[in-house]
Amino acid sequence: MGNGNKSNGIVYLTRERLVELENELRELKLSGRAEIAKKIAEARSHGDLSENAEYDAAKEAQQHLEFRIAKLEQTLARARIIESKELPNDKVYILSKVKLKDLKTNEIFEYILVSPEESDFEKNKISVTSPIGKGLMGKTKGESVTIGVPAGTFKYEIIDISR
Repeated sequence: MGNGNKSNGIVYLTRERLVELENELRELKLSGRAEIAKKIAEARSHGDLSENAEYDAAKEAQQHLEFRIAKLEQTLARARIIESKELPNDKVYILSKVKLKDLKTNEIFEYILVSPEESDFEKNKISVTSPIGKGLMGKTKGESVTIGVPAGTFKYEIIDISR
């Protein structure tokens, strides 16, 4: 997976997200593995494994499951809980709630900057590693920023920063 030094960096998570990931991991290890083992055993009972599509599918599902378990374990091993109240409000940091004004359309947006593991665009949670997240990090209230994204360029004014 050549993502070099990223794999040993710290992952900042909120307490809620940490608990969600721990629960998912537990679920995958217990019921996920048991279910796959059952499917593999069932497929095996159908005889010849060389032309057994069910067996191949079950083995592939097992690989995906083990990959997801390993990825979760890596993330959790590097996780640090971050509390928004520990962070200052003077600049945009991770967990900042940023109110932006689009200088072209005058529309107002509000985003929360989160770790890549927690980003969820539908909940207005954008990753600090996304183009917009990177463009906002370290900026202050009242500052104007120009951010290049694949679809073009955005110009925003930071109206407010809160937690």
